[in-house]
Amino acid sequence: MGLTSDNIVVTAVVAAVLLFAATIWLWPRLAGRGVTAVLGRVGMLLATQLTVFAAFGLFANQSFGFYGSWADLFGKEDEPGVVVNHDASGNRVRVTETRQVPVDGSSSPKVAGRIEKVNIQGPVSRIASRAYVYLPPEYFQPRYAGRKFPAALVLTGYPGTTEALIKGLKYPQTAHRLAEDGRMQPTVLVMMRPTVAPPRDTECVDVPDGPQTETFFTKDLRKAVSEHYRVGRKARNWGVIGNSTGGYCALKMAMRHPGAFSVAAGLSPLYKAPIDATTGDLFGGSARLERENDLLWRLDHKPAPPVSLLVSSSERGEKNYRETMRFVNKAKALNRNGEPIRISSMILDTGGHNFNTWRREVPAALEWMGGRLSAR
Repeated sequence: MGLTSDNIVVTAVVAAVLLFAATIWLWPRLAGRGVTAVLGRVGMLLATQLTVFAAFGLFANQSFGFYGSWADLFGKEDEPGVVVNHDASGNRVRVTETRQVPVDGSSSPKVAGRIEKVNIQGPVSRIASRAYVYLPPEYFQPRYAGRKFPAALVLTGYPGTTEALIKGLKYPQTAHRLAEDGRMQPTVLVMMRPTVAPPRDTECVDVPDGPQTETFFTKDLRKAVSEHYRVGRKARNWGVIGNSTGGYCALKMAMRHPGAFSVAAGLSPLYKAPIDATTGDLFGGSARLERENDLLWRLDHKPAPPVSLLVSSSERGEKNYRETMRFVNKAKALNRNGEPIRISSMILDTGGHNFNTWRREVPAALEWMGGRLSAR
C-alpha cells in the first residue's frame, strides 16, 4: 500500500481502534505483579500508542503531502534524473504515464479529461523536473481539434508533493466541475512542486552559481508545454497559481516576468523569500537581488507590471494577514494612479495555513483566473 493511499490510513486507524479495545479487554488479565503481567501491560500500551501515532501521522501526511512515498519518507528515493538534451530539435516533454481524472462518470478522456505524468526538460536553465498535466475533456473533442487552450502553472508549497495538488487540493476535479458548470473556460493545468532542484528550497529564484529555477518556470517550461500541447505561447494565455511558497512564486514570477504570465494567484503567500537552512544563500550575498525579489519593495520601487494578481489570507489564523493587506493597499494605490496592475483579494474570517483553508479558496481562485486568461 502506498504511503499516501486511503487504504494505509484506514488500516492504521482500524489497527489503533482494535488494539485500544484489546487493551481494555485484556487489562484485568494483566493486573498481576509478575514479570509476564508487567511486560504484557507495557507491550499493550506501547503497541496502542504506536498505532495511534502512526494513524495520525499517516493522515497528516496524506492531508499535507510531506512525503510522497515510503522511499521518500526513509530517504531512499533513487529514481534516476532526466537527461536534458540541449539541441534545438529535442522533444522537451516526455509522457511517462497517463491516468483517469478522478471524477464521477465516464472514464473517456472526451468526458472526463486526462492527467499525464511528464518529464519536462529545460535547456536554458539546465533543469529537468516531473509534472502532471491535466487536459480538459474539450482537448479531446473533435469540435475543439483546431483550438488552443489557456494554461495555468499550479505550484505546491515547500516541500510539498505534486500528488497533493490532485488528491488533496483537487485542482483537476475542481477545474472540471467549474468548466462543466460554465464558470471557467477549459484550461490546461501544469501541476508541479516549486522544488525543481530538491532538496533545496530555491523559492523560484535564479540562484547565483546555483539552480536557475525562475528561468525554468518562466522560459523553459512555457516553451516546452506550448510546443507539446495545444496551448498558447503568449503571456495572456498563461497564468500561475500556488499556495504558501508556491503562492510567493506565482506572484513574483508574474510581477518580474509579465511577458511570461499575465495572471497570478497567491494563496496564503509569502511576500519575500526566507533565508534559512532549507534555502541557503539564495542571492549570493547581493542586497540588490534580495530587494528585487521582495514583492512589497517592488511595488514601491519598480514600474507596476500589466498583470492581474489575486492574494488570499485570513483575519484569524494566517500570519501573513497584515502583509497581505499592505500588498493589496499598495497595488490599489498604483491602480488608482493609472498604473496597469490589477489586484483582487480573498480574505477569510478564519483559516489556518493548511489544506482545509486552501480547498475553500481554490474554486474561487480558478474561476477568477479562468475569467482573465485568453485562449487566443
